[in-house]
Amino acid sequence: MKRPSLLAGLGLLVGVGTALVLFWRTLAVEQPVVLNGTAVPPVPTLEASQIVRGATLYGQYCASCHGANLEGQPNWKVHRPDGSLPAPPHDISGHTWHHADDVLEDIITRGGQAVYGSADSPSGMPAFGDRLSAAETIAVVEFIKSRWGRDQRAYQWWMTATQEDR
Repeated sequence: MKRPSLLAGLGLLVGVGTALVLFWRTLAVEQPVVLNGTAVPPVPTLEASQIVRGATLYGQYCASCHGANLEGQPNWKVHRPDGSLPAPPHDISGHTWHHADDVLEDIITRGGQAVYGSADSPSGMPAFGDRLSAAETIAVVEFIKSRWGRDQRAYQWWMTATQEDR
């Protein structure tokens, strides 16, 4: 008689253990991000080699204005006497993550004046299309993305996937 109750107890223990494992695995799965009532497709994984390459290029071409830690220039929202704005941060305190990939790549390639500037609000962002290849530009953007949090990456991916940044 002891043997069946021992087996039943063992079976119950295994069943409860399995249920707990499944429960914890369910909790560990990230819930989808929803923006404007629409679930954002899974955010693509960044490639480590691209991030390393982008970090080097960022240090060479971007850090002198946007900061080694992507912090931007002080008072980046306050217009200078000439109407331009200081270089914005590329970390989560800025607005870079509000733009789709192709917009970010266009700004780097053609410069801020060509993309967003006007006579009333000139941009000091130079064009790097003559110095950076398309692949290098993408690597810089990948490096910048690697410094954002989950929510910023999801929002920026949503902008890219839905082409809302037009």
